[in-house]
Amino acid sequence: MQDPFLNTLRREKVPVTVFLVNGIKLQGVITSFDNYCLLLKNSVTQLVFKHAISTVMPSRNIHTGDEHHRDERPAPRSESSAPKDKE
Repeated sequence: MQDPFLNTLRREKVPVTVFLVNGIKLQGVITSFDNYCLLLKNSVTQLVFKHAISTVMPSRNIHTGDEHHRDERPAPRSESSAPKDKE
């Protein structure tokens, strides 16, 4: 899930805000990433370790082309919404 998302951000040079788990906010463009870290470029390039990231927020909506992989099963029905047997 993260690879298509990050790759689209990188390829399209979408500005992002990256929130770290300690509350720090970083902004820039993702220039590269691997399994453990990403490079975030603004006035300087920062190496950000993924385990320190809480949220990656793009500046605009993006389409990864991977939307068809989402889990599209219907939500389980509660007993109150299940059809009742006719007596």
